[in-house]
Amino acid sequence: MADTAGGRRRRHLVAAVAYDGLCTFEFGITVELFGLPRPEIPNWYEFVVCAAERRPLCATGGVQLRPSAGIEALNRADTIILPGWRDPHEAPPRALVDALVAAHRRGARLASICSGVFVLAATGLLDGRRATTHWRYASMLRQAFPRIQVDPDVLYVDEGTVLTSAGSAAGIDLCMHLIRRDHGATVANAVARRLVMAPHREGGQAQFIPAPVGDEDRPWLAQLFDWVQRRLHEPLTIDRMARQAHMSTRTLTRRFAETAGVSPGTWLIGVRVARARDLLETSRHSVERIAVDCGFGSVATMRHHFRQRVHMSPAAYRARFHTTGPHARPSRGRSN
Repeated sequence: MADTAGGRRRRHLVAAVAYDGLCTFEFGITVELFGLPRPEIPNWYEFVVCAAERRPLCATGGVQLRPSAGIEALNRADTIILPGWRDPHEAPPRALVDALVAAHRRGARLASICSGVFVLAATGLLDGRRATTHWRYASMLRQAFPRIQVDPDVLYVDEGTVLTSAGSAAGIDLCMHLIRRDHGATVANAVARRLVMAPHREGGQAQFIPAPVGDEDRPWLAQLFDWVQRRLHEPLTIDRMARQAHMSTRTLTRRFAETAGVSPGTWLIGVRVARARDLLETSRHSVERIAVDCGFGSVATMRHHFRQRVHMSPAAYRARFHTTGPHARPSRGRSN
């Protein structure tokens, strides 16, 4: 939500940029996740499509677009999404680049999907920052913009006010991440259920995963996931997880990374943070108790990992996203 000139609050405006040669799938992701009306969710986004060029626009597949707004609408957008750009070798329109820089300067959040990173890179706002894109474009991005720290092995990168994602489907993960940042895990999970998809994949997960989690050739991994989920409150170590999986620590680390795309330790922290988010939203338990129940051991440790993953403190997250309805669970002990 943002303030208006009269002091009233307005809905967060998401603007999708459209240009000739637009990648249809990535544009569709943005419309599906931010443009659909969701009356069941209070203060859902306002959505607008902005034409980057003053000419008829034709997306991939021959789909013609007639956006209702031009790039002047970026002047009031809170979040701007850049779907895949038509040609990494072609510089984006100067007017679009200038509008993006101006929007970011006044506090707007910019996000790119796949080759849309080349539009974002042209603004200079990624210089000195981490960014990602589809693996096919990673070396091209690095050569064209050497000041960007290109990470080709992740699904998306959140640098606060500028975010980038990998190949097309990773744009779904990035958009779901933005929804979680804005509305919390409960709302994001509800949106994911409506889309019939997993609610969250960590941005640090690899772009390539040779086999799906729970593959019948790797039942040990699904069994280990379930075992860990039931014991998050316990002091789990990689050695203990390895013993449960009946393999050495070195073998577990290697096979876990090959199959799940992240290390066991990174995955475990992500699961603990996800559980903490859920409890902060839906219970009245004290932060101290949640830290213990999620296996962090102390509030300081939970706060450290929470800030790294969620970009705010547990207390701030609760203040913003706590559900006060009848499903909130009673607390024991003081809140923090």
